[in-house]
Amino acid sequence: MGLIAISETPLHVLAVDDSNLDRKLIERLLKTFSYHVTAVDSGSKALEFLGLKDVEKMEKISPFSPNPEVEVNMVITDYCMPGMTGFELLKKIKESKSLKDIPVVIMSSDNIPARINRCLEEGAEEFFLKPVRLSDVGKLKPYLSKNERKTTEEEECVSSDNSRATYNDDHNDDDDDEVEASTDEDEQIQMLRKTIEEQCVLNDNSRAMHNDDHKDDDDEVEAWSDEDEQSQRFSKDQSC
Repeated sequence: MGLIAISETPLHVLAVDDSNLDRKLIERLLKTFSYHVTAVDSGSKALEFLGLKDVEKMEKISPFSPNPEVEVNMVITDYCMPGMTGFELLKKIKESKSLKDIPVVIMSSDNIPARINRCLEEGAEEFFLKPVRLSDVGKLKPYLSKNERKTTEEEECVSSDNSRATYNDDHNDDDDDEVEASTDEDEQIQMLRKTIEEQCVLNDNSRAMHNDDHKDDDDEVEAWSDEDEQSQRFSKDQSC
């Protein structure tokens, strides 16, 4: 029996979120699992990255042409985004003959069963409630490689039903240990969000200080120019 060669190239995840903080958070969590991550802030940029040449006329292009220079193993996207929502991005990917096999995961801060079911029925692999946790990212591995796991049609139906049940309003978890672990993980994620937010503030302050330094340099150069001009005038007066 021959052996199947497994590539050591990191699996590539395209993360889509208009929130800078949430985008950095999901990128940090994905990299914890050694995934290669490309992060963009809109659905249209995601489709461009996947190889769509003309976003405005996408409905007239069939099939979509994937980017030949990059392979994307999964798309994880926020649901609520300006311009193109995560649900619309999901539909565009699943309507494409060449992109439809890319697994798509939706994220949202809103626990709305109808929205969740609609995304799962449209082809989303998972629906995560924000803030996304490390345990959520751990669920992605089976979807990231086509050859890693093959499920029967029955298994896929069971998986879809389980995903819906997870977010059902009437769902109650009686396992105290699991609840406690979930609480600890939520606290860790909140701490990580706070750290990232502080880094963003520091970066913004650093840019502001850098711009102020450049402004001071410009003022100093202008002062030198005025001084040189005055010196030249003085020399000219002396020569006269």
